[in-house]
Amino acid sequence: MALMLAFNTVQAQGVAHIDSEQLLMAMPETKAMEDELKKVQQTYADEYNAQATALQAKLKKYDAEAPTQTDAKNEERRVEVEGLKNKIQKYAQTADQEIQKKRFDLLKPIVEKAQKAVSDVAAEKGIKYVLDSSPGKGLIVFEGEDLMPAVKAKLGI
Repeated sequence: MALMLAFNTVQAQGVAHIDSEQLLMAMPETKAMEDELKKVQQTYADEYNAQATALQAKLKKYDAEAPTQTDAKNEERRVEVEGLKNKIQKYAQTADQEIQKKRFDLLKPIVEKAQKAVSDVAAEKGIKYVLDSSPGKGLIVFEGEDLMPAVKAKLGI
């Protein structure tokens, strides 16, 4: 009897779960975000490759001309090449940072929309606690109500 009373108390509190990662992946906004990020990544990759190709051409030219140049000229060219290498490396780091920032900026409104839908569905169903059942989120038992179908319906997906 006590066990049934404890179970009914948990049910009354309204506990449910949802796999937030699966929800985000199901949203069309996420697909659009990924497409936009791929375009941005490709733009950065194209520029990086152009710079790397130009550097390789310069290196090949300088290597071929090195025997006919003075030591001072070869040293000047070595310093120039090192500067170009550093510039390309810095460009790659900046590109990675910009892509991460863009991802965050694009993902934030998607996450907010999903959270609002989860909150709305939970309120409609009288659920007080919603646990995240995404892998690695720490939820062990999935016996509560799964809100995924209702939240997807709320979002129209």
